[in-house]
Amino acid sequence: MPTIMSHAAVPIAGALVLGHGRLTTAVVATGIVLAMLPDLDVIGFGMGIEYGEAWGHRGASHSLLVAAICGLLAAALLRPAHFKTVALYLFTCMASHGILDAFTNGGLGAALLWPFDDARYFAPYRPVEVSPIGNSFFTGRGLAVLWSEFFTIWLPLAGFVVLVLAMKRVLARQE
Repeated sequence: MPTIMSHAAVPIAGALVLGHGRLTTAVVATGIVLAMLPDLDVIGFGMGIEYGEAWGHRGASHSLLVAAICGLLAAALLRPAHFKTVALYLFTCMASHGILDAFTNGGLGAALLWPFDDARYFAPYRPVEVSPIGNSFFTGRGLAVLWSEFFTIWLPLAGFVVLVLAMKRVLARQE
């Protein structure tokens, strides 16, 4: 899995692209929380839930269905002016967690299609270093993972944001 900090990258990038007019601070904060939320499944280790089980790490909590349900529920609770935009943004934030996990070079993959398919999926290209869990994060290995994520997650997302904002500016000048 990427680090918890890098799971926040997608909601931040999405907020920058969509702008404050469509997303409130509460919506962006909720998006960041939803992007990190699937990793709460690690508490299952202490309850005897095995990694590869449906509710184990990178299991059901990483699925697109759970992301859709959570995105819709959170949007309904926030009651934003732009409901469809906010619901899609929140879904994307949470769905990005499992998708980013699929790009890592370790673990068992992510159960993106649960409950329709129990298989764990990896992307065909897996450039993201898998993050150590627990105290082992605070080692040289954790620093190496953060460095890897800078180049494989943060920098590409920053480039995407700059490109989209530049395109918006050009289109606004043409109008």
